[in-house]
Amino acid sequence: MTSTTPADTRTAALAALRELVGRPDADFHDGQFEAIEALVGGRRRALVVQRTGWGKSAVYFVATSLLRAQGAGPTVLVSPLLALMRDQIAAAERAGVRAVAINSTNAHEWAEVLAQLDRDEVDVLLVSPERLNNPAFREQQLPTLVRRIGMLVVDEAHCISDWGHDFRPDYRRLRDLIEQMPAEVPVLATTATANSRVVADVAEQLGAGSAPSPSGEAGDGVLTIRGPLARTSLRLGVLRLRDSASRLAWLLSHIDDLPGSGIIYTLTVAAAVDTARLLREHGHEVRAYTGQTDTDERTESEGMLKRNEVKALVATSALGMGFDKPDLGFVLHLGAPSSPVAYYQQVGRAGRASESADVLLLPGVEDRDIWHYFATASMPDRERAERVIAALGDQPISTPALEAMVDIRRTPLELLLKVLDVDGAVRRVQGGWVATGAPWTYDAERYERIAAERRAEQQHMLDYEQTDGCRMEFLQRSLDDDTAAPCGRCDNCAGVWFPKEIGESATTQAAASLDRVGVPIEPRRAWPTGADRLDIPVKGRIAAGEQAGEGRALARLTDLGWGGTLRELFAAGAPDAPASPQVLAACVRVLADWGWSDRPVAVVGMPSRSRPLLVDSLARGLAEIGRLPYLGALEPLNGGPTGQPGGNSVFRLAGLWERFSAEGLEVPEGPVLLVDDLADSRWTLTVAARTLRQAGATDVLPFVLALRG
Repeated sequence: MTSTTPADTRTAALAALRELVGRPDADFHDGQFEAIEALVGGRRRALVVQRTGWGKSAVYFVATSLLRAQGAGPTVLVSPLLALMRDQIAAAERAGVRAVAINSTNAHEWAEVLAQLDRDEVDVLLVSPERLNNPAFREQQLPTLVRRIGMLVVDEAHCISDWGHDFRPDYRRLRDLIEQMPAEVPVLATTATANSRVVADVAEQLGAGSAPSPSGEAGDGVLTIRGPLARTSLRLGVLRLRDSASRLAWLLSHIDDLPGSGIIYTLTVAAAVDTARLLREHGHEVRAYTGQTDTDERTESEGMLKRNEVKALVATSALGMGFDKPDLGFVLHLGAPSSPVAYYQQVGRAGRASESADVLLLPGVEDRDIWHYFATASMPDRERAERVIAALGDQPISTPALEAMVDIRRTPLELLLKVLDVDGAVRRVQGGWVATGAPWTYDAERYERIAAERRAEQQHMLDYEQTDGCRMEFLQRSLDDDTAAPCGRCDNCAGVWFPKEIGESATTQAAASLDRVGVPIEPRRAWPTGADRLDIPVKGRIAAGEQAGEGRALARLTDLGWGGTLRELFAAGAPDAPASPQVLAACVRVLADWGWSDRPVAVVGMPSRSRPLLVDSLARGLAEIGRLPYLGALEPLNGGPTGQPGGNSVFRLAGLWERFSAEGLEVPEGPVLLVDDLADSRWTLTVAARTLRQAGATDVLPFVLALRG
């Protein structure tokens, strides 16, 4: 390798930077060249914590260009989101850097990507953290990459830390990867959202396998470059309104007053979909963007926003890290994220290359309930973890097969397996999962510390909403930025800059939208894999003559409108009581709008263990209003259903199998309306419908008050 001086490195780096940004007069921001020099000249490990728009990607693309010119192998860039990968590849092309990705959406391109790597035609390989634990990738491609790697870049590095606002277990595997790499390979981690606790944790991960520092402390050899996090282009504000209807009405009244195009964040998928629908119905060009949105549609929506073809994307946090639209004019939140750090990360999408962008938070009374759900969902449970480890042996078991053994639903099971994998208790191999045999202890103290930190962050978010001090200064201090000072622009520094009035027509329109009722319930079409393991004699598709028809729910528990009423009705400790006239009237509206091909000829209720008064009154009330015979409730059989609602599909089915009888009912030929309180896994409705179909019903139309999710 040819020896170069810092002056030579700066000259080459500046030329690469100017090619990247397309400006012959471009120069480095404070800290950019220092990071590049540490990586290229010192082959060091560095952590860069700088505000969004500072130019962290320029550091790793310029460093890659210089390292490749010196004969180094390709850079491996670990990136957490597909949208971020797409932007990074586009930026690399502008810099003359050849970048390719391996991710879940381009499996058809993997062979060509690997061939390009073999021919040394790739400068940057982008991979997701999850890909690092794919058995084929880990065993076949990763060893070769480790031997040839020129630099490792960990983008959005706060995900490494379980103290971070967006911890992802797969990121913890990076420590193992770093330990495998030659000590002289430079490592760069970048983030815009890390407080001192997260910085220390990430530095400790980066220091894995490095030469010991004089003090002997892990992470001491990592160069940390932190800059001021103030965003002078952002104008922050908080508008507290009494309920969801008022927030939507304000948005309807003033969305056209917001500058340019932007992002409207919601806390749930249902809120994003419902808000986007309301805005479109009243002439506003918006699209919903969530984790459930089709990949191609997400890509299309990102492009439309970048080209200003829509006023806004109404999004969950799925549109977050790394989305790059430099002239994004506004970010508005319907409901607050659970911490100031998470909030700073999302508002950082706006005003990256403009003098001014508006950021407005409209908090909701339901925010705390949503925070609590997401905070607890990611924590491993001791009993569940021990159950999974005990079920695994040295022969691979697939996730669906394991699901049928441990009574844990697929999504939380996959998350738990990742945590146990990172802890070394289990390992993903070809064909599934195995136990490693390594001792595993539930770290209760650690998880309680994390839970306590989450609670403190939530309180800090409430403090942000209510502070009478500078809002930008508050966010900076939340990230331990010691340069924090009043911004002079937010609503507390300069006065309220946003309108507060709400149009009368907008109030009417928002109320009508929130009063919308009726959510389809898709019927189950196939029995769950592994049912035979629990001696249930079914597999494959459910026979057409035993299936339920498409059902309806009054609303989802997460809906902005009727969801609030239903959350109170189903809250822990809420008393069982007959359905109120208002709820019954709303249910009648659902039935009136159903549009079934054949009207029900009778009503049957479910034998409810938790809310018998509610279900019975609802079934009888609908029968009376519809002038239909009420046949009564299905009879519990063999002691009735066991287990709890929801849960793993196979175990839920086992707790319901042959637990209902229609023998006491005179089931007529024709469609039957089946009434229950709550649908979650839909297996209760599926088994009950099968029972009624076998008793003579030609169709079964499930109706429930609430749909979970």
